[in-house]
Amino acid sequence: MDKTLQVSAIKNGTVIDRIPSKALFKVIEILDLDHTDHQITFGTNLDSKQLGKKAIIKISDSFFEDEDINRIALIAPSAKFNIIKNYEVVEKRQVEIPDQIRGIAKCFNPKCITNHQAVETHFSTKKEKDGVSLICHYCEKITHTKNLQIISK
Repeated sequence: MDKTLQVSAIKNGTVIDRIPSKALFKVIEILDLDHTDHQITFGTNLDSKQLGKKAIIKISDSFFEDEDINRIALIAPSAKFNIIKNYEVVEKRQVEIPDQIRGIAKCFNPKCITNHQAVETHFSTKKEKDGVSLICHYCEKITHTKNLQIISK
């Protein structure tokens, strides 16, 4: 069997792997990658033993804060961040859904105070088989994965 790279290597930067294919463009939006000057390579519908099909993003000379990683965990809980330095992986980080999130997602309840006043959203998270549910700290309404709206930067 011929082993070839489907996406070329980067010298320094971040590789986000194991993104569900359907979440690729949401990840690009969340990380505001359509406004960066750094080189970006992405692929979708690549073969994956764990996901069947996956997407991957490689961003040269860019590294991400925990807040950004938490944003990705909500829509791509299987994602893995690989930090690359001098063509070598120096750190691997599996995203994890935090117990609490603030200012990352919008409350699904149109009457929630966070949708009418300058109040930062605050949720408790609950992992489910098909994603994550967010329980609003203010109105206690549950936002399910299918209704999840990430607040862009």
